[in-house]
Amino acid sequence: MYKVYFLKSLRDKSKTYAGLTVKDIEFRLKEHNDGLSKYTKANRPWRLVYFENFYCKLCADKREQFLKSGFGYRLRKIILENYDKLE
Repeated sequence: MYKVYFLKSLRDKSKTYAGLTVKDIEFRLKEHNDGLSKYTKANRPWRLVYFENFYCKLCADKREQFLKSGFGYRLRKIILENYDKLE
């Protein structure tokens, strides 16, 4: 199963990261927090904010690209705003 997810930096609250993995989502988060991803290493630690499961790799790829697009970024901001209200 493919997972599309995004993370929020606990160091810099304005930083988010969207990604795609086939690994266990908690294991992937640990990899990010251990500095094993060059794109997320500088803003550790990270918190998992949101993820979706997909059976189809193409669908997961398209969803990840959407979340990295202009409109997808706005959707991430809305999800983050609601997430912050829950904390």
